[in-house]
Amino acid sequence: MQLFYFHTSESVPAVEGPADGGPDGAVVIDVLRATTTIAWSLQNGAEAIQAFADLAELEAAAAAWPAEQRLRAGERGGRRVEGYDLGNSPLAVTPEVVSGKRIFMSTTNGTRSLAAVREVPLLLTACLPNRTAVARRLIERDCQRVWLVGSGWEGDYSLEDSLAAGAVASAAMELAVAPHRGVRCGNDEMLAALALWQQWRHDTETCLRAASHGQRLLGLGNHDADFACCAAVDSLAIVPLQAEPGVLRAS
Repeated sequence: MQLFYFHTSESVPAVEGPADGGPDGAVVIDVLRATTTIAWSLQNGAEAIQAFADLAELEAAAAAWPAEQRLRAGERGGRRVEGYDLGNSPLAVTPEVVSGKRIFMSTTNGTRSLAAVREVPLLLTACLPNRTAVARRLIERDCQRVWLVGSGWEGDYSLEDSLAAGAVASAAMELAVAPHRGVRCGNDEMLAALALWQQWRHDTETCLRAASHGQRLLGLGNHDADFACCAAVDSLAIVPLQAEPGVLRAS
């Protein structure tokens, strides 16, 4: 299995599919905080997450869903969109709030990356809490060419997403013990992400706080609990999987 890492949705190559050099698996990462929130939402009983890059599209889709079965989650610039039920915190998606509900979600960065690889046959989302579960699923599905896509910040590089990409790659390499299941880095970006993970794997929260987006969140208020949740490695076994275009369910 070859693993390729792309820092943002804007850096994802334009290909048609596996026959055109594209991937048979893709993993979207937005550590602070969209993919962490997605994983915890599904862990706590949400029916599905439906992701949108555009708020107007989200509004239209949510309006067609029964009001008692929906929640709108919107974040821009690290803050909850005014009037929405949820922002982008994994702490807010408790079982009492999300159980049985469909969450219509749009965030500053993460949902754009989901849209960029929507057509890939197997699309998963990863964060530090479920990195080993995601790696195991890629191996179980015998993926040959996997694109890990970070979300960055408005088109720029993101340290914490690269950390998680390296974490997924490291887990895959540890799990793929059979010779025919060898896992290797497909580009220098993936190799650099793996090196970053080796540097910070014992102190992930410090890395998240040091990152520019971590600093941005610190400037918005007290996010200590969010940092602790997002930095918790292998605390979840759930794997969000795209069941239909734009819709993620627990698997």
